[in-house]
Amino acid sequence: MNEQDTHGASVARWWSQAPRLRAELHYRERVLRCMPERPKSVFALLRRAAEQHGAREAVVDAQGRHTYSSFLRDVENLARRFAADGIVAGDRVMMLAGNHYPFMLAFFALQRIGAVAVPAGIREQAPALAYMAVQCGAIAIIVDAALDERVPSAEPAPGLARRYICEELPALAAAAAELPPAAQPDAPEEAVAVILYTSGTTGKPKGAMLTHLGIVHSALHYAACMGLAHTDRSALVVPASHVTGLVGIVAALVHVGGCVLMLEQFKAADFIAFAARERMTHTVMVPAMYSLCLLQKEFGQADLSAWRIGGYGGAPMPPAAIEALAAALPRLTLMNAYGATETTSPAVMMPPGATLGHGDSVGVALPCADILVMDDVGMELPPGETGELWIGGPMVVPGYWDDAAATAREFSGGYWRSGDLGSIDAQGFVRIFDRKKDMLNRGGFKIYSVEVEHVLAAMPGVVEAAVVGRPCPVLGERVHAYVHAPDAELTQEAVQAWCAARLADYKVPESVIFSAQPLPRNANGKLLKRSLRERLEQNSE
Repeated sequence: MNEQDTHGASVARWWSQAPRLRAELHYRERVLRCMPERPKSVFALLRRAAEQHGAREAVVDAQGRHTYSSFLRDVENLARRFAADGIVAGDRVMMLAGNHYPFMLAFFALQRIGAVAVPAGIREQAPALAYMAVQCGAIAIIVDAALDERVPSAEPAPGLARRYICEELPALAAAAAELPPAAQPDAPEEAVAVILYTSGTTGKPKGAMLTHLGIVHSALHYAACMGLAHTDRSALVVPASHVTGLVGIVAALVHVGGCVLMLEQFKAADFIAFAARERMTHTVMVPAMYSLCLLQKEFGQADLSAWRIGGYGGAPMPPAAIEALAAALPRLTLMNAYGATETTSPAVMMPPGATLGHGDSVGVALPCADILVMDDVGMELPPGETGELWIGGPMVVPGYWDDAAATAREFSGGYWRSGDLGSIDAQGFVRIFDRKKDMLNRGGFKIYSVEVEHVLAAMPGVVEAAVVGRPCPVLGERVHAYVHAPDAELTQEAVQAWCAARLADYKVPESVIFSAQPLPRNANGKLLKRSLRERLEQNSE
C-alpha cells in the first residue's frame, strides 16, 4: 500500500467512527448537517457529566480538586445567587478571569440561568473592556481581584458597576445554598450562550455570537475526532477566555466527563512538571508552546507517557518540532486543527496518523463542516485551485452581536467568509496559503494591524503609522511598527508605553522604526506594506 493509500485508509477509518448525521433547519435559513444525538445546551453537558461521572475529578487547579458532583453543586448554588441578584436569561455578563476554578464555576452558573457569558482576555486594557461592555450591554462583570483596577469606571461602562470577585465566588456559592433554586429550563439551542470579541478590519472588535447549538457541536466534534473519553485529563494552558480553551478543552472535556487541569500561566518547565504529575493525556496548544517544551531539559526527563493527544492550531507546526516530538513521545498523536472564533473553534482537523504525510495541510473537514473554496465573484473552484475558504455548519456563528453591517459583510448564504486563501485537494485535505485580511499571527494570537495602527495614530506627534509582522522562529511573527512623526522626539519606549495602556500586551509593538519621510503609498494612496516588509527584512540581514 503506497503512502497516499495509507492516508486515505486513515481518513476512512476516522470518518467511519463519526456520529450519525441528519439535515436540520436552523437560524431560519440554514440547512445544516447536525448530530441528532446531542445535549441541547451548554449546561446540559455538565448536568449529564455529573449524572454519569459524579465521583470523578472534573477540575484541578492550584487551589484544589473538584469532582463532578461537587462542581455541579457549586454551580447550582452560584446560579441561585446570580438569579437572586436579578440576572436573568439573556443578560450579558463579562468575565475578566484567568485559568482557575472560579472561571469554570462562574461560566457554568451563567449557563445554568441562560445568561450570556462574555469572556475577555486577561491582557485586555480598560478602553477595550469599556467598548465591549457598552457594545453588548453588559450588566455585570466577574473579575479576578488582581485585575479589578483594570475594570473601567461607571462613566464609560455603567453596566460594570456590579462586580463579582472571582476569589470570593466559592464562598458566595456556599452561602447561597439556602436560596430558592434558579428556575431556568435548558436554553433554546439557537440562543446565544457566549459572546467572544474578535478584532475587526475596521479596528473595532466584533462580538461573535456563539450559540448552544454551535458549542455543543464543537464539543462533540472534538470528542469524536480526537477519541476523547471520561478517562482523559486535559491541560488548559491556553486562555479559558479564548475559543480554543473554552470550547476545545472546557466544553469538550466536560462533555465526555473528563478532567480539566487548569494552569494559570504557561511556563514550559512548569507545564512539563504539571503534565507529568497529573498524568495529562490531552491538550491543545499553539505550536510555539511545543517548541518551547522541546528546549527544556526537563522534557526528556519527565514521565509524559500518559500523553496521547497533542492538538495544535493557530500557526504551522515546524517539521523539525513534529519529528522531535515523535522521537521523544512515540505514543503522542499530533492533530492539527483549523478554525476561528466564528466557527466556534474547529472546522478542519488532521486525522490521527496523517500529520507526517501532510505537513503542509491543516487536515480535512469535520463531519458537520462544509468547506468551500470560492473565487472573488462567489463561484466554487475545483479541487487544487486556490481561493477564499468559506465555512458552513452548525458550529458557525449566526453573526455578530448588534452589528448587522459586519454580519452582512462576512457571512453569505449561511457560510462564514474566512478571509483565508487556501485549497482542498482531491482527498479532501485543506491547505492554507495566505490571508486576505491584514492580520498578524503572534504565537497563535491574531492581531489586526489596523487596530494597533489606530492606537498609534492617536499618539501626539504621530502623523501616520503602519504595523507589519517581523518573522520570528518561535512565535511566527512579532509586532513591528513604522512610525512617521517628523516634528516629535519620540522613542520606542514611549510608543510602547502609549500602546501598553490601550492594548493587550501581545499587541504592543516589540520594535519600532521611525521614518522621517512619509510611509510609501501607491498612486491610489494605498499603503505599500509589502515594501515595508521588504525593508524590514533588509534591515534584519
